[in-house]
Amino acid sequence: MLSLVQSVRGELGLTVPTAVATSQDTDVMTTLALMIALGQELVNMKAGGEPWNKLVTEYRFNTVYVTLTGTATAGSPIITGLSSTTGLDTTYCAIGTPCPQDTYISTVDTATQVTLNQNATETGSYTINFCKTKYDLPSDYKMMISRTQWDKSKHWEMLGALDGQQWQWLKSGYISTGPRIRFRLLDSFFQIWPALSTTEYLGYEYLSNGWARSITGLSQTKFLADSDTCLFSDRLMIIGTKLKFFQLKGFDTSAIMADMTRELNIEIANDEPAPTLSFAPRPSEILVGYNNIPDSGYGS
Repeated sequence: MLSLVQSVRGELGLTVPTAVATSQDTDVMTTLALMIALGQELVNMKAGGEPWNKLVTEYRFNTVYVTLTGTATAGSPIITGLSSTTGLDTTYCAIGTPCPQDTYISTVDTATQVTLNQNATETGSYTINFCKTKYDLPSDYKMMISRTQWDKSKHWEMLGALDGQQWQWLKSGYISTGPRIRFRLLDSFFQIWPALSTTEYLGYEYLSNGWARSITGLSQTKFLADSDTCLFSDRLMIIGTKLKFFQLKGFDTSAIMADMTRELNIEIANDEPAPTLSFAPRPSEILVGYNNIPDSGYGS
């Protein structure tokens, strides 16, 4: 970051700082602010709305569930006598004899008691599976990459993203389960259905908004230290910051805009390799695949 700001200010004929992150110079701080704004805008600037390959990241996680025995009372949402409520929260669905469909934890009251968002239908001591269905998105999440959501334990693609009507039909209808996991992005969570009382290894790809990196490789949405680096090319960041400076000062931007367009096109072209295309493609030799076999019962 220090080198980039120094290059921008040197090319503009301005004083070149020896430090940026700790600088109290208003002009230097303005240059840094313009560069950060450029980096954040570049995340969305690839032609055609396609994600930058350099910003695409894989995310993996295991599903979580807890099996506990508790006491329910018909007509009451309170479950008592649990051995431990450690780790439970409102992202957990409750599945068991006294729990209606689509029942979630409303509050964790004590170390042995929770309150559900629906009343129990039975009275007695029951085994209840508390299954996490709402998973946090990565801290640098920007956008989901379509058709990268997979149940890696079962080697099945997850189905989705579902819309509101489909989601409520699954969670509220009489037929709401199946061998495939459905997903939806809702309430800033990656939500899955049905609730799983098994440990499954799930994953997907997403576009990160972390265009900057710390010296230790931590993804960041802005420059914070002089040693921070950038995923975009140096020349693109330098020219783009100069363009923003010209716009801020009301200068003629036609020449520098042409430079910016050229560098952006080069960056897009270099973002990922192009596929090799054939003028005489051969038919696929894959006769059996996920497009022509059922989810279960194959061969029966």
